[in-house]
Amino acid sequence: MVVSCCCPEQGLFFLLLLAAAVSSGGSSDVKLNVEALFHVGSPCLIPQEHKHGAATGTRMPVVHRHGPCSPLADEHGKAPSHEEILAADQRRVEYIRRRVAETTTGHHVRRPKLQPEPASLSSSAAPANVPASSGDAVGTGNYVVTIGIGTPEERLTVVFDTGSDTTWVQCQPCVESCYMQEEPLFSPANSSTYANVSCSSPYCSDLDRRGCSGGHCLYAVRYGDGSTTVGFYAQDTLTLASDAVKEFRFGCGEDNRGLFGRAAGLMGLGRGKTSLTSQARDKYGGVFSYCLPATPSGTGFLDLGPAAGSPAANARFTPMLTDMGPTFYYVGLTGIKVDGRALSIPGSVFSDAGALVDSGTVITRLPPKAYAPLRSAFAKSMEGLGYKKAPATSFLDTCYDLTEAGAKGGKALPAVSLAFQGGASLDVDKSGILYQVDESRACLAFAPNSEDTDMAIVGNTQQKTYGVLYDLGKKVVGFAPGAC
Repeated sequence: MVVSCCCPEQGLFFLLLLAAAVSSGGSSDVKLNVEALFHVGSPCLIPQEHKHGAATGTRMPVVHRHGPCSPLADEHGKAPSHEEILAADQRRVEYIRRRVAETTTGHHVRRPKLQPEPASLSSSAAPANVPASSGDAVGTGNYVVTIGIGTPEERLTVVFDTGSDTTWVQCQPCVESCYMQEEPLFSPANSSTYANVSCSSPYCSDLDRRGCSGGHCLYAVRYGDGSTTVGFYAQDTLTLASDAVKEFRFGCGEDNRGLFGRAAGLMGLGRGKTSLTSQARDKYGGVFSYCLPATPSGTGFLDLGPAAGSPAANARFTPMLTDMGPTFYYVGLTGIKVDGRALSIPGSVFSDAGALVDSGTVITRLPPKAYAPLRSAFAKSMEGLGYKKAPATSFLDTCYDLTEAGAKGGKALPAVSLAFQGGASLDVDKSGILYQVDESRACLAFAPNSEDTDMAIVGNTQQKTYGVLYDLGKKVVGFAPGAC
């Protein structure tokens, strides 16, 4: 349904004012199978939800936004084009780049001058697992999760994002505008546990952008593509699988505009004070993990709490560099291997740029001085395997023709591995080496940044099938192969 309405209420003027301000290493044994990557016509295969004991937690499935299991899939099965997906991905990267420049300690990018704001603004753990599916809110390649808000709970499908802090959903009534979403809008009036956060509450001060209306705290968020959400900062019961997080603080959006797909909002899993990770730290210990499926019809998971450490037995850990800045999960990328051979890249190339792991970026970005040798080594190996070059698409410049019979029969691909501080490595799964453009063409799923000082980003394509573990207490990020 299309939701767009305008109705008077006490905070209308302040919401509009706030909205205006916001707008201002292995061998060559990786096999490629085209039909397996596309899974054309594959059915939705999702296990039933089940609750484990306290030691292992609750697990629910992760499914791809455009696959047969997606709760947000277009009723006619129409997915965005690859041009749209890659354009949205580039907008997200530019947004992250700006956020890093604004917040990262000692980063080389000059911090932009902020516009002045109006006067009303100033700048023992138990486990739970939640389902996620890949969607097109705040970037076409993001993943979504279904949560419950309120008492009784209303089920809502939202983007989960390690690059954001504040959780928000669209709410009734719409003061100015709401975009189309799959489920009905959340109705605070129907929840017995809903309450607005007071302007005098220290929780209001945790927001990057805030305002005040009738003693109630207002929030505002603007994303890199210009999408915005504005409304009351509130608290209510958040339900994750069968777990309840009481008095969870989130944005109740009454003026929401932009490219959010059909999701009801966003769940922030960053490191900031307003994120779910921080708010529920006493309950879940500041630990969560996820596994993104290899194909649109595959299944994965999102876990919160001690159960999220279950992949730890075979996980390889790297330090979480928490002193670099808020929100993002910074790590130390140290090298790249192709077919088990380390590429000749000076360590300063990675240390000067820095790196972070992000659930919402699709294609991994590298400093140009790191991407160039990767591209060269990969192309040389592909040539030796008999692949023919194909035209580039968008910013993906190393593409191949897959029409040869050998490719469909399981032809080998060069192995690609990312090395991190502490000896951790991410041996990219076969599903994360190439980005499939169509049935006859695929491209190396890495791209160069504009400058060597731009932050490297480990994208979700390269994270597929890995259990990616985040532990704020131990300050580590872990990679566990074959988790889903």
